[in-house]
Amino acid sequence: MSKKILIFGATGSVGSSLTKLVKESSMDAHLIGKNEDEISNLKDQTGFSYSIADVTDQNFIETIDKDLDGLEISGIAYCVGSIDLKPLNLVSKKDYLKSFELNLFPIVEIIKKYKDNLKKNKSSVVLFSTVAVKQGFPNHSIISPVKASLEGLTVSLAAELAPNVRVNCIAPSLSKSKMAGKILSNPKIAEGIAKQHPLKRVGEGSDSAALAKFLLSDESSWITGQIIGVDGGRSNVG
Repeated sequence: MSKKILIFGATGSVGSSLTKLVKESSMDAHLIGKNEDEISNLKDQTGFSYSIADVTDQNFIETIDKDLDGLEISGIAYCVGSIDLKPLNLVSKKDYLKSFELNLFPIVEIIKKYKDNLKKNKSSVVLFSTVAVKQGFPNHSIISPVKASLEGLTVSLAAELAPNVRVNCIAPSLSKSKMAGKILSNPKIAEGIAKQHPLKRVGEGSDSAALAKFLLSDESSWITGQIIGVDGGRSNVG
């Protein structure tokens, strides 16, 4: 029976790039996303199975589990995220809860559900944070602490699930995506952001996807508990 990598957020910039890389590497995947047309299009390109599910819905795991129908799981990529930017004086508890309900709570429930399956198959889990955890930016007082909690989850689960499950986290800088469209649609703003990176460009979804594919593969079998920046040098290079 084929073992599946679960790719959450499969229609996003990182998720769709990862889906194509997984296909090219002859691994198998089960795609999860909210937009049926986009997911169906990816299915036509790859032949991968899929589920239409919103991770903020109460019963999303039941939907996915029904579609999997007992298939084995060899990995999870949680390519789901948000860009929650507000000045501090406009931030509320509701903002934090909404961000946690997308970025953290679902992946906790997913791993709880499939923990035994992941252990049995010596699997890999890849999560996504942000460069803004390590380097402070104005108006990031929602998303930075929420993603910081995801980094904490990464190292905690890497310890708890070892030696049979590896857990790592990718921390990108701003990359081209539907989420970042409002920010990067202004050419002058996009150019200014690119210049803030030592490599002088904005990221692509394929940049993070390439690392995710490596972390999901057996080639990274001695890597766990790591937070790895894919940020054009922004977090460490002046």
